[in-house]
Parts: sequence; C-alpha cells; structure tokens
Amino acid sequence: MNLKKFKNKFPKLGQHVYVDTSAVVIGDVTLEADVSVWPTSVIRGDVASIYVGFGTNVQDGSVLHVSHASKYSPNEQPLKIGKSVTIGHKAVVHGCTIGDYCLVGIGAIILDSAILEDYVMLGAGSLVSAGKVLEQGYLYLGAPAKKIRALTTSELEFLEYSAQHYIKLKNEYL
Repeated sequence: MNLKKFKNKFPKLGQHVYVDTSAVVIGDVTLEADVSVWPTSVIRGDVASIYVGFGTNVQDGSVLHVSHASKYSPNEQPLKIGKSVTIGHKAVVHGCTIGDYCLVGIGAIILDSAILEDYVMLGAGSLVSAGKVLEQGYLYLGAPAKKIRALTTSELEFLEYSAQHYIKLKNEYL
C-alpha cells in the first residue's frame, strides 16, 4: 500500500481495507473497515481531514481532496463520505459531504461544501457546484447537476448492491 505521512499525520485504516499499490493515500485520512481504493486513485488529506465510511469503494483514477481555511474561505472544507458509497472511475470529490448509499457516477465532480444526502445517484459526468444540496432518494444529472426524478425501488436496491459487490471484489484482491 502506498500510504504517506504528512505533517505527522498518517492514514488510519480499518480492518480488511484494500488500497491498490498504484493508489496514494496521504495524511489525515481515515478509511473505515471494508473500504477499497482502486488503481491510480489519490486521497490527499493534507490541509483538512478525509473520512471514508464502512464499505465505500473509490474506483480507478478518482481524486479525493479538501480545502484549507483562508481569508477567502474562513472554514476548512474536510471531506466526509458515508458508508457503502460507490465513487465511480475518475470522479473528483472535493471538500464535501456524501451520505450513505450514494453513487457518484464516472467522471462526476463534486465541489466544496456540497452535500449529497443518503441514497443519491449522481450521473456520469455531472457537476455539483459548491454548496449545493442534493436531496435524498433522487437521481441527478448534468453540469450543473439537476434533480431528474425520484429513484425507483430497483435503483435504491442497486445502491446497496453496488457497495456489497465491491466488498466481495476487494476481498478477492486481498
């Protein structure tokens, strides 16, 4: 695993965490049990903390980062990701809060202070602007992301399935 200390803060890993050897995890980062971090992803907790909840998967080429406090933004923007979240390939997730059982589509971008409530599906290539709140139980698409419709029962079940699938897959890698 490619784990790096920054300013005396070293990543903390729960049980059965998988971090691919080509991924990098730096600084004030907590990865709870059963998290998986796939090839070439970067999780950089250098100027604020990053928390990734149980069973979340961070797919290939994703970037997770934070913002520091300054005269331009009085509060630092840590990153908090809930449990059983699927972060699709090449997503950029920055200084925001993501609830439980969300799906962040391939190539999506989520900016500082945005909030995805539980059970949100964000489509591929979508952009969530700073400070925007995405309501629980809906599909959002576009740049900027717009509420499209309520999720179906099948889609809600898929959000849980996706996280479980990645737990099983990372166990095969371990």
